[in-house]
Amino acid sequence: MPRVVFDTNVVLSALVFAKGPSAGLRAGWQGGLSQPLVSTATARELVRVLGYPKFRLDPDQQRELLGDYLPYAQVVRIPEPPPEVPDCRDPFDVPFLHLAVAGRAAVLVTGDADLLTLGRVGRCQIVTPAAFAVAWLKPAAP
Repeated sequence: MPRVVFDTNVVLSALVFAKGPSAGLRAGWQGGLSQPLVSTATARELVRVLGYPKFRLDPDQQRELLGDYLPYAQVVRIPEPPPEVPDCRDPFDVPFLHLAVAGRAAVLVTGDADLLTLGRVGRCQIVTPAAFAVAWLKPAAP
């Protein structure tokens, strides 16, 4: 089972919209085909974004969506100082790179062009949700 960092927008798409390439990701982590990783910073970001007024999610809906993700995720403590990562244009992306390195992730799944242009961080590949679904979300052969 691959250790995976899903960026906030990917998790949000899988939980709230369940359409497009992100649709199968939720079933993948709930079915044991991937092991999501979270850090304090990435979990806080997800909680913050679920509270955006544009999503019109009341607190109970927010908790329900978090309950469809966080229990499946493994918490990774980011060391101090954090691991070295490549320079990234968007400082809000850095916690996901730290998580990928500290959590020994196989893949970071994102739709963010700033992250995708890096291609990898350490041994961790950086791919789109569609590429992840094709390459990584295959049930084991009997």
